[in-house]
Amino acid sequence: MKKAGRLVLRIFLGLVFAIGLVLIFNEPIKNWLVSTMSERQMNVSRQQIQQNELAKGEFNFSKVKSINTQQVVQAAVKSDASVIGKLAIPAVGMHLPIVKGLSDTALSTGGGTMKPDQVMGQGNYALAGHYMTNKGILFSPLESTQLGQRIYLTDLEHVYTYEITWKKIVDPTAVYLINDVAGTAMVTLITCADGGVNRWAVRGHLINTTVANKQTLAVFAP
Repeated sequence: MKKAGRLVLRIFLGLVFAIGLVLIFNEPIKNWLVSTMSERQMNVSRQQIQQNELAKGEFNFSKVKSINTQQVVQAAVKSDASVIGKLAIPAVGMHLPIVKGLSDTALSTGGGTMKPDQVMGQGNYALAGHYMTNKGILFSPLESTQLGQRIYLTDLEHVYTYEITWKKIVDPTAVYLINDVAGTAMVTLITCADGGVNRWAVRGHLINTTVANKQTLAVFAP
C-alpha cells in the first residue's frame, strides 16, 4: 500500500510539474506562433491577393475574443487566412499582413478588415488587431505611435501612404470610428487599451499613392 501511495504521489507531482511547464511556456509559445504566422503570410503574391479578395470574410464584432494559445494553434493548423495586403508603420517596427474579416484566424495573423466592402485608398479603411503583452507583436506597437508618423498600406498594385493625424483611447462602443467620411480617404487602426477595457484608435489621412515596385515596397520589409 505504501508503494502504491508513493506511486500516486509521484504521478501527481509529475502532473503538477507538467502543468507548471505549460503555464510558464504558454505565452512564449503563443507569441512565437503569432510572429511566425505573420512573417510567413507577408510573402503573399499579387495573384493570391486577387483570389483572397473574393473571400467573404467574417465581420461579426461580437465574436471577437481575447487571443489565446488554443486559438493561435488552430489558426496555425488551418493556415487559411485570406491575406489581401500589407500594413507597415516603420517608426514603431510594425509590419503585418492585412487579412479579410475578423475571424480568429485573421486576427491571429495580422490586421483584420472591419467592413466587407473596404477599398484601399478610398473612404475609411478600418483595421482591427489584437494587443499582445509582447509589445512587438500584432497591433501592440500602435500604443507607441505618434502624430505625423506614416502608415503604409499596399495591395501589391499600389502603395498608399497615410499620415497619422489623430490618436485617442476610446470606449469599445465607438463603432462610428469606422464609418466613411464623405470626400475623405483615411485609415483607422483599432486595438485594445487598458487591459481590454477600452480601445486605442489611430487614424491617418491619405497623402500619397504610388505604384507598387521594388523601391516603394521596401518599406514593408522588417
